[in-house]
Amino acid sequence: MQSIGTPFGKSLFVLGGARSGKSRHAQAVAEAAAAAAAGDRATRLVYIATAQAFDGEMEDRIARHRADRDDRWRTVEAPLALGEALRREDGTETVMLVDCLTLWMSNLLLADEAIAARVDELVETIARLEGRVILVSNEVGLGIVPDNSLARRFRDAAGLLHQRIAAQVDSVDMVVAGLVQRWKTPNNH
Repeated sequence: MQSIGTPFGKSLFVLGGARSGKSRHAQAVAEAAAAAAAGDRATRLVYIATAQAFDGEMEDRIARHRADRDDRWRTVEAPLALGEALRREDGTETVMLVDCLTLWMSNLLLADEAIAARVDELVETIARLEGRVILVSNEVGLGIVPDNSLARRFRDAAGLLHQRIAAQVDSVDMVVAGLVQRWKTPNNH
């Protein structure tokens, strides 16, 4: 897995397709950021999970993700109240990893939440965080147009969310086949 060694500022958005290596990359960046800061202070690592286990396959995925993290990580579940979870866990010595925004968007759609208001809240929260945050999401707009209205609504909502997040964060990484490309750095807003 290729890794980006350059600093990401206070916020990083990691995009990629299914099984691209995006979660592994995001976790490695978070752990490296915490290790780099640990010289003079203790840095907390917080994993904010948006997944809900509705079936055995998803239970297995969640278990595998948990097994990939060691005891340095605190896990917080936030399937809907993501902005609230970020505000509650925020701190100057904190690196938070949100995995993933597309599952969060699915949860919002299925719960018939006010998506625009939730996205606004998330973007405003990211702007005010004292700690560092890494957000992971699946790029879903590169494929064919879905054949049903719910899937098209999801794809469109995810695309608009991604645009808002990419505009707000300091850095954006795209992961394809385990290879990482930095698309935005703190210096090229």
